[in-house]
Amino acid sequence: MALLPSPLHFSTSHITTSTVVALCVFFTLICACIIIGHLLEENRWANESIVALLLGMCAGTVVLLVTKFNSNRILIFSEDLFFLYLLPPIIFNAGFQVKKKQFFKNFTTILLFGVIGTVISFCLISVGALLLIQRIGISNLGIKDYLAIGAILSATDSVCTLQVLNQDETPFLYSIVFGEGVVNDATSIVLFNSVQSLDFSSIDAITALKLLGTFLYLFFTSTALGIVVGLLSAYIIKTLYLGRHSTDREVALMMLMAYLSYIIAELLSLSGILTIFFCGIVMSHYTWHNVTGSSRTTTRHSFATISFIAETFIFIYVGMDALDIDQWEKSKASSIGTSVAVSSTLFALVLIGRAAFVFPIANITNCIKKRESTKIEFRSQVFGSITKPLIEAVQPRHLKPSIFDSTDNPEDLRFQLLENNAPINQQSNHQPFQRRSRLRLLMSYPTTTVHCFWRKFDDKVMRPVFGGRGFVPFVPVSSSSAEAEEIS
Repeated sequence: MALLPSPLHFSTSHITTSTVVALCVFFTLICACIIIGHLLEENRWANESIVALLLGMCAGTVVLLVTKFNSNRILIFSEDLFFLYLLPPIIFNAGFQVKKKQFFKNFTTILLFGVIGTVISFCLISVGALLLIQRIGISNLGIKDYLAIGAILSATDSVCTLQVLNQDETPFLYSIVFGEGVVNDATSIVLFNSVQSLDFSSIDAITALKLLGTFLYLFFTSTALGIVVGLLSAYIIKTLYLGRHSTDREVALMMLMAYLSYIIAELLSLSGILTIFFCGIVMSHYTWHNVTGSSRTTTRHSFATISFIAETFIFIYVGMDALDIDQWEKSKASSIGTSVAVSSTLFALVLIGRAAFVFPIANITNCIKKRESTKIEFRSQVFGSITKPLIEAVQPRHLKPSIFDSTDNPEDLRFQLLENNAPINQQSNHQPFQRRSRLRLLMSYPTTTVHCFWRKFDDKVMRPVFGGRGFVPFVPVSSSSAEAEEIS
């Protein structure tokens, strides 16, 4: 009988020493980032994202010195690693942890910034790159390349901004920044996929319509797929109630079905980001309430932990990749001056594209909004996403806790009482309001009206089928438990 190979021999035959060293370095840097981030928790000028970037740059510098400036790559970062393993848990946790009431309350404003604003930025950056980069001396790019540049650079990262905002102190600003960041990323990727799937050899009105049609198709089908998978997971867990035998099964099923939605979207050439984001929202609204109490705690902390590790890993690698000599040598720029000119041009175009939609959309939104608490102030438009000290400078300090929830304003309460046809006295003349039609309420208070109708539909149709808040699963009582209850 042949002897089995030793564990050491078996592992070294499949995993190279360089891979083990790279993983050790990255895990050490992640641990160091967590410790340093904890120590700098109260610091105004730093956060864990900045710490991860600086640690990555320091590690890259050390590797450059060790290899005598030959290369600083200790781990090859492939697209599959990013899009299949690191990105899904980050996006899913964003949807799973989102404050749904605030998110959908400001959904119209979020869509204006995340979709319309991203398209405006995409157009300006693409046209600006087409007109300016050729004058710098780079003429080997095609129309599709310039559109891809616009799609990529129109995406913004709101991670650093969200780390310095407080949901309790500034719920409106937090929901706008968070929602716009997620929808903006999804829109940028959908635009990029749309650009790559079309032929721009002959540009005409039909090509523009095809681009718009492809964008809308990817946007809505990806969203619908995420909702369907989320509802399916809620129905399965509610019907079978896996927690009566093992809580591990229901936790595993939630994780696997969330990841399955992303994989199916990629398999169908859809936007996996949109799919898994809305799958996370649906799971937090229905599926999470159908599992046991211990599984709720486990899933919430597990998703947040996996997302945090993936984000830290990405920031560390970005810091190391900034000093990658191989990437600089592969650049086709003729000189350092050309590289600086291209980088400065793209940076300026990003700022122009960002300002071109932030100020107009914010002012249009302010004209539509009737309440001062839902208006975006000018100082928040300018300083809302730059640095931590500036954000803290514009935030209101020493806010007094309110009796009502952040979404329960007088208009919402008045609308609910009107919907129930309750008598409300108008100021001092004691004349009751007349109940208005649904169409008039929808025109006057669109967000509140839609939310009220959705709550009614959710309570009457959705929750009896898919569970959700207030769902109490049936737990079969064993004979021994029944006898013990009778004895007691």
